[in-house]
Amino acid sequence: MSFQGLDVKEIVIDHETLSVRIREMAMQIKQDYQGKRLKLICILKGAVFFMVELAKSLSDVSLTMDFMDVTSYGASTTSCGEVRILKDLDEPIENDDVLLIEDIVDSGLTLRFILKQLAGRNPASLKICTLLDKPSRRLVEVPIDYCGFAIPDSFVVGYGLDFDQRYRNLPFIAALDESKLPPE
Repeated sequence: MSFQGLDVKEIVIDHETLSVRIREMAMQIKQDYQGKRLKLICILKGAVFFMVELAKSLSDVSLTMDFMDVTSYGASTTSCGEVRILKDLDEPIENDDVLLIEDIVDSGLTLRFILKQLAGRNPASLKICTLLDKPSRRLVEVPIDYCGFAIPDSFVVGYGLDFDQRYRNLPFIAALDESKLPPE
């Protein structure tokens, strides 16, 4: 299937379904953080679309945002297992109620690394909110507090998720047609 010449097999989650689920997640987060000041930490670059939509649905919650950029993929469809921080937080998180915003939880290795880094900075609370969860690929367990969708084991792109920095701007989640990619 071709979307404007893009190498995707199929739409896995359409834009409307994404929007509805994000609003549902926001309602739960509002209840859980009622009366608290929330700090959203977005894992760049993939979670930006998700965090923006989530934050708009949390308009009546007192919150701040910060960003962290880590990598474990490069130009591949599989994680190399080595995690590097490319951009750290701008502000301290000590005594803050932190909600880590992630695009997808796959092996769990990157998220475990991030959680260890952030827990060492003494937040009041630290929870995970992910748009997508791919439990079949999990190598280490991580505590997911808010999950948009569990998906099967295929490489997905769109709505912030990429392959080699491409496809992030798709307004839906699609399975990448890996057969059309150059060999690694």
